[in-house]
Amino acid sequence: MIKSVYNYPVSTLLDIESGVVYAIPRYQREYTWGRAQWDALFDDLLDNEPHYFLGSIICINQSQDALTVQSLELVDGQQRMTTLSLLLSAVYHRYSALPDLGMDQQIELYNLKHKLVLKKKPDQPRLIPQVQNNNQQDYFSILGQVGILSDVEAVANAGNRRVMKAFRHFLSRIELYLEHATDPVASLQAMLEKVNTATLVKIEVAGHSDAYTLFESLNNRGVPLTAIDLIKNKLLAVLESKDPGSIDKHYNRWKKVLDALGDDYAVQERFFRQYYNAFKPDLKDTVSVPVATKSNLMQVYEKLIAHDAEGFLQSMIRLSDHYAQIIGYRAVPEQPKLSSLLLSLDRIQGAAGYLLLLVLFERQSTLQLKQEHLEQVVNFLIAFFVRRNTTDLPPTRDLTRIFMDVTEAIMVLSGDAVVSHIKQCLAVESANDAQFEKSLKGPVYEDNKAVCRFVLCALEENRMTRETQVDLWALKGKQYLWTIEHIFPQGENIPASWVQMIADGDTTLAEQYRQTYAHCLGNLTISGYNSALGNKSFAEKQSRADSQGRQVGYNNGLYLNQSLAGESSWTIEKLKARTESLVREVMETYPLQGLMTDGR
Repeated sequence: MIKSVYNYPVSTLLDIESGVVYAIPRYQREYTWGRAQWDALFDDLLDNEPHYFLGSIICINQSQDALTVQSLELVDGQQRMTTLSLLLSAVYHRYSALPDLGMDQQIELYNLKHKLVLKKKPDQPRLIPQVQNNNQQDYFSILGQVGILSDVEAVANAGNRRVMKAFRHFLSRIELYLEHATDPVASLQAMLEKVNTATLVKIEVAGHSDAYTLFESLNNRGVPLTAIDLIKNKLLAVLESKDPGSIDKHYNRWKKVLDALGDDYAVQERFFRQYYNAFKPDLKDTVSVPVATKSNLMQVYEKLIAHDAEGFLQSMIRLSDHYAQIIGYRAVPEQPKLSSLLLSLDRIQGAAGYLLLLVLFERQSTLQLKQEHLEQVVNFLIAFFVRRNTTDLPPTRDLTRIFMDVTEAIMVLSGDAVVSHIKQCLAVESANDAQFEKSLKGPVYEDNKAVCRFVLCALEENRMTRETQVDLWALKGKQYLWTIEHIFPQGENIPASWVQMIADGDTTLAEQYRQTYAHCLGNLTISGYNSALGNKSFAEKQSRADSQGRQVGYNNGLYLNQSLAGESSWTIEKLKARTESLVREVMETYPLQGLMTDGR
């Protein structure tokens, strides 16, 4: 619930008569702004007219007593508010160093001081930064250095960190600003007027869920907090309230969750959505949301945390470890085959199935599942997603519902019955053979490059022996060593040698062929770096070697290239025939019905 929304000048947000304190929770991200953002703020204030709009901040106001110091939890806008406070501290420092200040200037300086500390409690800073990377200590140390706070000790190595660097940067910008000023006092007052009249929309909300709803629609400077940040904030706030002084211990436990999930926010968010959707039947007495989505994620987790914060954190630590294995970040202990299958599921973009696997891993004992059962399920999911991602059937919008229904149904089953039910339910939802074949014969590369790469690599890997084993997924930097190659070039400027070979010199016909067949399965293979082949002639592609003499063309020894290495030319008829052959092979490799019955 939004409690208030007002556009305030900075002078009102930092009103010297008010008892408002802006507290940044200690478990929020550290101060991250750098020179680019500092200069942008400084220049925007000076280059624009008074009342320049700086954006918005979001505060959670859970105060009950209006007569006490009102502490607002600053959940969005901490970078901006911290930077503004550092700029005002630099102005105060330079202002107080001016000689022979008159009474008006002394009052201005007094008012500026009490924008940064409370008037009635001069030892209470108006802004309380979070503690990560010494942000809070460094900021308080600066207030001590400029004479705003007393009894503040200097902090070791503060000059190497962002807070002190920002303060010193503003001091230097102010010196440049005053360099040619004939009246430094008037110039500083003019600068201060620009800061004081600049405006921010202050939005006060009642809780973290309301704050996150706003984040999706607000475009602020800096990086807004994510749902995961807010889940963490809420969790640690509740745990701290029940166990004062334990925040560091609980924060370290929370870090185990993020360490398991990795740094990719999309993976983190997906885990939290899939956790609720997977275990919804167990959570229905606490949360009644039909399905967790990006927009209601905080609403879901605010209730779960309020219900049992400690139990929730324990579950997250355990389940995030399962998830790390499911998504291939960690190997499944002593199960190399299952680990390999899970890696293939990731490569075929089977993330929607992780919802189901999360339950199978967590309830493996209860459901009486053996290692072989898990391998069968993952193998089936690979086939399901090869078909789904080739045909777009079932539609993406239905996948979460399908896997939620399957997951709920297996809770009363065990062993082989679990596996059979999963296969039966997903086979009903999957594209049939006719739909699968039609999509495979179309421009599969254009429709889904990831599927195209996966099936070609799978066909090749199925023919490998111990002696011919190569890693087709090896990376050099972020680029695959083995890449998808178009035999008949895909680019619009078809080389003359190809126009002659593919269309007897007819440029128009060659272009028609390119548009119709270039991205078909039969025109694709695996080579070394694609750039080594490109628009070269068919003969050059066959015999191409790299600078070290290694074959990167069709003589590279791969099964997919054996027939190409022996061809004297490449024609549309040969392309079509190769498409038919590869399509049959893919369909034989991923037959849902066969996988249902033979337990492969």
